[in-house]
Amino acid sequence: MIMDVQIKDIRPGQKNLNVVFIILEVGHPTITKENREVRSCKVADATACINVSIWDEPGQHLVPGDIVKLTRGYAAVFRDSLTLYTGKTGDLQKIGEFCMVFNEQLNMSEPNPSLSAQYATANNLLVNSNGPSPNPNMVVTNNGSRQPMMTPNQSTQLPPSGPQMVQNSMGQPKTNARGDGANNGSTDNGNGGGKSSVLNRSMSRGRNSGGPRNGSRERR
Repeated sequence: MIMDVQIKDIRPGQKNLNVVFIILEVGHPTITKENREVRSCKVADATACINVSIWDEPGQHLVPGDIVKLTRGYAAVFRDSLTLYTGKTGDLQKIGEFCMVFNEQLNMSEPNPSLSAQYATANNLLVNSNGPSPNPNMVVTNNGSRQPMMTPNQSTQLPPSGPQMVQNSMGQPKTNARGDGANNGSTDNGNGGGKSSVLNRSMSRGRNSGGPRNGSRERR
Protein backbone atom coordinates (compact mmCIF):
# COMPACT_ATOMS: atom_id res chain seq x y z
CA MET A 1 0.00 0.00 0.00
CA ILE A 2 1.45 3.36 -1.07
CA MET A 3 1.41 6.02 1.66
CA ASP A 4 1.79 9.78 1.44
CA VAL A 5 3.75 10.65 4.58
CA GLN A 6 5.52 13.56 6.18
CA ILE A 7 9.14 13.19 7.19
CA LYS A 8 8.39 13.34 10.93
CA ASP A 9 6.16 10.24 10.60
CA ILE A 10 8.74 8.04 8.85
CA ARG A 11 9.75 4.94 10.81
CA PRO A 12 12.29 2.15 10.12
CA GLY A 13 10.88 -0.66 8.01
CA GLN A 14 8.21 1.36 6.23
CA LYS A 15 7.82 0.75 2.49
CA ASN A 16 6.03 2.28 -0.50
CA LEU A 17 6.41 5.81 0.83
CA ASN A 18 5.52 8.93 -1.14
CA VAL A 19 7.31 12.01 0.19
CA VAL A 20 7.64 15.58 -1.08
CA PHE A 21 10.73 17.48 0.13
CA ILE A 22 13.24 20.17 -0.74
CA ILE A 23 16.92 19.41 -1.31
CA LEU A 24 19.13 21.11 1.30
CA GLU A 25 22.51 19.46 0.69
CA VAL A 26 23.92 17.07 -1.92
CA GLY A 27 26.83 14.91 -0.75
CA HIS A 28 29.82 13.78 -2.77
CA PRO A 29 29.29 10.56 -4.75
CA THR A 30 30.66 7.25 -3.51
CA ILE A 31 31.64 4.62 -6.08
CA THR A 32 30.66 1.06 -5.18
CA LYS A 33 32.33 -2.20 -6.25
CA GLU A 34 29.71 -2.51 -8.98
CA ASN A 35 30.90 0.87 -10.35
CA ARG A 36 27.71 2.63 -9.28
CA GLU A 37 27.37 6.07 -7.73
CA VAL A 38 25.47 6.69 -4.53
CA ARG A 39 24.92 10.07 -2.89
CA SER A 40 23.60 11.01 0.52
CA CYS A 41 21.38 14.09 0.36
CA LYS A 42 19.85 16.05 3.19
CA VAL A 43 16.21 16.89 2.49
CA ALA A 44 13.39 18.46 4.51
CA ASP A 45 9.71 19.30 4.53
CA ALA A 46 7.59 21.42 6.87
CA THR A 47 7.85 18.83 9.68
CA ALA A 48 11.48 17.58 9.80
CA CYS A 49 14.61 16.72 7.80
CA ILE A 50 16.15 13.39 6.89
CA ASN A 51 18.97 11.85 4.84
CA VAL A 52 18.09 10.32 1.46
CA SER A 53 20.29 7.82 -0.37
CA ILE A 54 20.11 8.40 -4.13
CA TRP A 55 21.70 6.13 -6.71
CA ASP A 56 23.31 6.80 -10.07
CA GLU A 57 22.09 9.40 -12.58
CA PRO A 58 19.23 11.07 -10.66
CA GLY A 59 21.73 12.24 -8.05
CA GLN A 60 23.81 13.97 -10.73
CA HIS A 61 20.99 16.35 -11.64
CA LEU A 62 19.88 17.39 -8.15
CA VAL A 63 21.00 20.69 -6.63
CA PRO A 64 20.08 22.42 -3.36
CA GLY A 65 16.73 24.18 -3.64
CA ASP A 66 15.07 21.59 -5.88
CA ILE A 67 11.64 20.42 -4.74
CA VAL A 68 11.34 16.69 -5.40
CA LYS A 69 8.66 14.06 -5.06
CA LEU A 70 9.86 10.57 -4.07
CA THR A 71 7.56 7.70 -5.05
CA ARG A 72 7.70 4.17 -3.59
CA GLY A 73 10.63 4.81 -1.28
CA TYR A 74 11.42 2.91 1.90
CA ALA A 75 13.04 3.64 5.27
CA ALA A 76 15.83 1.70 6.98
CA VAL A 77 18.63 2.18 9.51
CA PHE A 78 22.17 2.79 8.24
CA ARG A 79 24.99 3.35 10.72
CA ASP A 80 22.55 4.06 13.56
CA SER A 81 20.76 6.67 11.43
CA LEU A 82 17.28 6.58 9.93
CA THR A 83 17.68 6.87 6.16
CA LEU A 84 15.25 7.16 3.26
CA TYR A 85 15.98 5.11 0.13
CA THR A 86 14.67 5.28 -3.41
CA GLY A 87 14.90 1.53 -3.99
CA LYS A 88 14.78 -0.33 -7.31
CA THR A 89 11.13 0.56 -7.93
CA GLY A 90 11.37 4.07 -6.53
CA ASP A 91 11.20 7.23 -8.60
CA LEU A 92 12.38 10.82 -8.16
CA GLN A 93 10.65 13.69 -9.95
CA LYS A 94 11.46 17.37 -9.74
CA ILE A 95 8.25 19.34 -9.25
CA GLY A 96 9.59 22.81 -8.37
CA GLU A 97 12.34 24.81 -6.72
CA PHE A 98 13.02 27.13 -3.79
CA CYS A 99 9.51 28.03 -2.66
CA MET A 100 8.85 25.59 0.17
CA VAL A 101 8.66 25.90 3.94
CA PHE A 102 10.86 23.36 5.71
CA ASN A 103 11.96 22.41 9.23
CA GLU A 104 15.65 21.75 9.76
CA GLN A 105 15.53 21.65 13.56
CA LEU A 106 14.08 18.14 13.87
CA ASN A 107 16.63 15.80 12.29
CA MET A 108 15.19 12.29 11.87
CA SER A 109 18.64 11.02 10.82
CA GLU A 110 20.35 12.02 14.04
CA PRO A 111 22.60 9.06 15.03
CA ASN A 112 20.87 6.89 17.62
CA PRO A 113 22.64 3.67 18.74
CA SER A 114 19.43 2.22 20.19
CA LEU A 115 17.67 2.64 16.85
CA SER A 116 19.54 -0.29 15.30
CA ALA A 117 18.53 -2.60 18.14
CA GLN A 118 14.90 -1.53 17.85
CA TYR A 119 14.96 -2.10 14.10
CA ALA A 120 16.47 -5.59 14.51
CA THR A 121 13.89 -6.48 17.17
CA ALA A 122 11.06 -5.33 14.94
CA ASN A 123 12.35 -7.50 12.09
CA ASN A 124 12.62 -10.54 14.37
CA LEU A 125 9.05 -10.06 15.60
CA LEU A 126 7.85 -9.84 12.02
CA VAL A 127 9.66 -13.03 11.00
CA ASN A 128 8.47 -14.96 14.08
CA SER A 129 4.91 -13.62 14.09
CA ASN A 130 3.57 -16.97 12.86
CA GLY A 131 5.46 -18.94 15.50
CA PRO A 132 7.98 -21.75 15.02
CA SER A 133 7.09 -24.44 12.53
CA PRO A 134 6.23 -27.73 14.17
CA ASN A 135 8.64 -30.57 13.62
CA PRO A 136 6.81 -33.21 11.55
CA ASN A 137 8.91 -35.93 13.21
CA MET A 138 7.58 -35.06 16.67
CA VAL A 139 4.33 -36.27 18.20
CA VAL A 140 2.53 -34.91 21.24
CA THR A 141 2.07 -37.37 24.08
CA ASN A 142 -0.73 -37.35 26.64
CA ASN A 143 1.29 -35.24 29.06
CA GLY A 144 1.76 -32.53 26.43
CA SER A 145 5.45 -33.19 25.76
CA ARG A 146 6.82 -33.84 22.31
CA GLN A 147 8.46 -37.17 21.60
CA PRO A 148 10.23 -38.39 18.44
CA MET A 149 7.93 -40.21 16.05
CA MET A 150 8.90 -43.85 15.49
CA THR A 151 9.65 -44.66 11.88
CA PRO A 152 9.68 -48.18 10.40
CA ASN A 153 13.45 -48.26 10.61
CA GLN A 154 13.29 -47.09 14.24
CA SER A 155 10.46 -49.40 15.38
CA THR A 156 10.95 -51.49 18.49
CA GLN A 157 12.86 -54.66 17.71
CA LEU A 158 11.22 -57.90 18.86
CA PRO A 159 13.42 -60.50 20.60
CA PRO A 160 14.64 -63.32 18.35
CA SER A 161 12.29 -66.26 17.93
CA GLY A 162 12.98 -69.28 20.11
CA PRO A 163 11.77 -70.90 23.29
CA GLN A 164 9.91 -68.39 25.41
CA MET A 165 9.45 -69.07 29.09
CA VAL A 166 5.98 -68.44 30.54
CA GLN A 167 4.43 -69.13 33.92
CA ASN A 168 1.69 -71.74 34.30
CA SER A 169 -1.08 -71.56 36.85
CA MET A 170 1.12 -73.20 39.48
CA GLY A 171 3.84 -70.60 39.05
CA GLN A 172 6.19 -73.07 37.38
CA PRO A 173 7.90 -72.11 34.13
CA LYS A 174 7.02 -73.91 30.94
CA THR A 175 8.05 -73.53 27.31
CA ASN A 176 5.89 -73.26 24.22
CA ALA A 177 8.45 -75.01 22.00
CA ARG A 178 8.52 -78.72 21.27
CA GLY A 179 10.33 -80.62 24.00
CA ASP A 180 11.25 -84.16 24.87
CA GLY A 181 8.35 -84.53 27.29
CA ALA A 182 10.50 -85.91 30.01
CA ASN A 183 10.47 -82.71 32.00
CA ASN A 184 7.03 -81.34 31.04
CA GLY A 185 4.49 -84.04 30.56
CA SER A 186 1.59 -81.58 30.50
CA THR A 187 2.71 -79.85 27.28
CA ASP A 188 0.17 -80.26 24.51
CA ASN A 189 2.58 -79.94 21.60
CA GLY A 190 5.31 -82.15 23.02
CA ASN A 191 5.79 -85.84 22.47
CA GLY A 192 6.09 -86.15 26.24
CA GLY A 193 6.08 -89.13 28.53
CA GLY A 194 2.82 -87.97 30.17
CA LYS A 195 0.80 -88.31 26.96
CA SER A 196 2.47 -91.62 26.12
CA SER A 197 1.64 -93.02 29.53
CA VAL A 198 -2.04 -92.04 29.16
CA LEU A 199 -2.16 -93.67 25.70
CA ASN A 200 -0.56 -96.85 27.03
CA ARG A 201 -3.06 -97.07 29.88
CA SER A 202 -6.01 -96.65 27.51
CA MET A 203 -4.65 -99.37 25.22
CA SER A 204 -4.10 -101.76 28.10
CA ARG A 205 -7.66 -101.17 29.29
CA GLY A 206 -8.97 -101.97 25.82
CA ARG A 207 -7.04 -105.23 25.67
CA ASN A 208 -8.12 -106.30 29.12
CA SER A 209 -11.77 -105.48 28.55
CA GLY A 210 -11.86 -106.73 24.95
CA GLY A 211 -10.43 -110.25 25.56
CA PRO A 212 -13.55 -111.92 26.93
CA ARG A 213 -15.80 -110.12 24.46
CA ASN A 214 -13.80 -111.37 21.53
CA GLY A 215 -13.83 -114.87 22.98
CA SER A 216 -17.59 -114.81 23.55
CA ARG A 217 -18.21 -113.72 19.98
CA GLU A 218 -16.18 -116.64 18.65
CA ARG A 219 -18.18 -119.11 20.77
CA ARG A 220 -21.40 -117.65 19.42
